[in-house]
Amino acid sequence: MYRVWNFVTNYSLLLILGASIALIWANTDAHSYHLLVEYPLWFNDFIGYTHHHWVETMELHHLDVEMFGHSETHKVLTVHYLVNDILMAFFFAIAAKEVWEAVILENGSLRGKKAATPLFATAGGMIGPVAVYLGLAAVLGSDTFNAVANGWAIPTATDIAFSYLVGRLVFGAGHPAVRFLLLLAIADDAAGLIILAVFYPEGDLAPLWLLLSLAAAVGVFVLFNWLPRRLDRGDQIRTKSTWVRQKLSFWPYLIAGALSWYGFAQAGLHPALGLLPIVPTLPHADRAFGIFAEAEQYLTDLLNHTEHLLKHPVEIVLFFFGLLNAGVEFSAIGEPTWLVLAGLIIGKPVGVMLFGYIGAHTLRLGLPMGMRTIDLFVIGCVAAIGFTVSLFVASVAFDPGPVQDAAKMGALFSFGAAIISIIAGKLTRVQKQPG
Repeated sequence: MYRVWNFVTNYSLLLILGASIALIWANTDAHSYHLLVEYPLWFNDFIGYTHHHWVETMELHHLDVEMFGHSETHKVLTVHYLVNDILMAFFFAIAAKEVWEAVILENGSLRGKKAATPLFATAGGMIGPVAVYLGLAAVLGSDTFNAVANGWAIPTATDIAFSYLVGRLVFGAGHPAVRFLLLLAIADDAAGLIILAVFYPEGDLAPLWLLLSLAAAVGVFVLFNWLPRRLDRGDQIRTKSTWVRQKLSFWPYLIAGALSWYGFAQAGLHPALGLLPIVPTLPHADRAFGIFAEAEQYLTDLLNHTEHLLKHPVEIVLFFFGLLNAGVEFSAIGEPTWLVLAGLIIGKPVGVMLFGYIGAHTLRLGLPMGMRTIDLFVIGCVAAIGFTVSLFVASVAFDPGPVQDAAKMGALFSFGAAIISIIAGKLTRVQKQPG
């Protein structure tokens, strides 16, 4: 339990603190809060929100654009853009690292038949929330549906750290349902990254710019991963690879990451995903122990070493992410709030239960030994904690304004799924299994 709590403390406590400060600040002095969020750091022609978008957002929050006294440029690098579009790329890189290892390594948790039923349950855990969200929106009328339809992906998210912690509280550390939940959450994150890339571009698509990202990924892999290993054939000391590892470390990959990020930004895809093509190019160990395993810290390959270097910076990034995205006035609570919440706390459990049942029984893929069919419903309740990724999707699905604020409030309220999960565990008579 200490290892899990330590992980949640590292990656989520500062996030919660930032979100809490934002809620208090926005509801006591909204003007100064939004001034911080939209504060321009650099007027330029290269990176940032378009000047028109920035002006519209400033005026929406009744902020004086003229107070900054500048000549008009094409781009504005704001505090919000710095955190959401640049620094959050490192958070998504860590998430991508876990997904990559789960898929590619021989003992990866998403390889083979053992991942089949969790993957079916993951599909249900995404289709169910979308169906509930859009279905209820349609019932509320065409005006509401048209206003909120683009936020369909917000309730599909699952916060890995919090859901894992709550899962252990409900099932006990040794219960097979906890492992099942972790597989589902990792697969959910992978699907979420794809959704962000495909359905939420930041501007007009210019796919040719993705060639820059591809060239950066292929180039850094060939020159600093494949070639040194090729030159070391027959050399047990691995002289070339060791020199590259010790002298150059992660720097070639950081440069390639910057190029890939810029390629994503120019292509119209969300630049926070810009490091994803670089993650698979880093040299990695032949095995992974998993994101919550104590032994993970002893792996010295460059991929794990880089993750460990990013650990503390990403904690700070998540604090500022919470601070700059969770500042929603309570008066903003509205229909999008309840649609997001319904998608999570109704759509997730029903979807996971239904699709998990189809995978386990109809297709006869089975469940882990010691896990009951009804446990799928409880797992769905736990997975309904959207928080981090739901907040992020809400910030890109809607333009700044009342709809975005209301949707964010739904993501914040999804913490209530923890209480629902504990009650569901009691009602379904889950037998806790200590680890």
